Amino acid sequence: MSQPRRRMSGKERREQLIQISRTLFAEKGFDGTSVEEIAATANVSKPVVYEHFGGKEGVYAVVVDREMQKLLGMVTEALSASHALVKLERAALALLAYVEENSEGFRILVRDSHAASGTGTFASLINDIASQVEDVMVDEFVRRGYDPKLAPMYAQMLVGMVALTGQWWLDVRRPPREEVAAHLVNLAWNGLTGLDPRPRLTAGSRAADERRPVPAPRPSEKELREREKLREREQREAEKLAREQEKARLRELKEQERLRERELKEQEKLQRERDRARERELKEQEKLRIRTEREAARQAKLADRDTVQEKLRTTE
Repeated sequence: MSQPRRRMSGKERREQLIQISRTLFAEKGFDGTSVEEIAATANVSKPVVYEHFGGKEGVYAVVVDREMQKLLGMVTEALSASHALVKLERAALALLAYVEENSEGFRILVRDSHAASGTGTFASLINDIASQVEDVMVDEFVRRGYDPKLAPMYAQMLVGMVALTGQWWLDVRRPPREEVAAHLVNLAWNGLTGLDPRPRLTAGSRAADERRPVPAPRPSEKELREREKLREREQREAEKLAREQEKARLRELKEQERLRERELKEQEKLQRERDRARERELKEQEKLRIRTEREAARQAKLADRDTVQEKLRTTE
């Protein structure tokens, strides 16, 4: 005998709807995806989607925000390296790794973001990354004697180059991402005049070397500030996650309360229907009793009349 299927909790249902919507948005975009299709793929009714997200716009905003935070987190972690060249290599690798491992998410981000996302566009995400790269550029410009005021512009150029290459590589997927990253860094670091014909990534950015990191020099005040910013960002993300979990818990409690109220109303409705049926039955019985009594009275009256007529004939 097969076991009954376990009913999903509110949190599990929400996560299922997010993953299904993520796939549909990646394939068809926001306008090409409907609430009906999301609900049908999840094998639920449309009200379930509205209950969790308020509509297609709500689930789209959650999907876009998750992807932006994931990509931003990967690039931010890559920029924690000590040497500027390694930072650049790791950042390029991080973006390409995100493209390769989260293709659906990247397709959603690079589409023309719908106003329903509520979290900005891919361009705004690039700006966020560029603002972090800007600090790296400022340090390098100062060290090389260049004007640090130009760093923001160069940061936009650098990040834009990597992002557009990622969009191109999303479909072609060759050469391998390590080779693409090496060529990206080659162009960014050496420029066309100093281009290395056969670039390779430094050991500092390879995955194998991550397990044997070279001891970093004493961090500068700027690096300490960056670490503090990173800690604060992580704390904000943890607080945001806790708020989302609390909201999910409250939504689940509300859903349970609504189910209890719905069951109570159904029971009350059933009882009212039973009461009405009983009343109809009593009325029918009363009508039958009255008809029976009337018929008995009529029969008695006819019998009395026949008796009187018989007596009159006898007398005559």
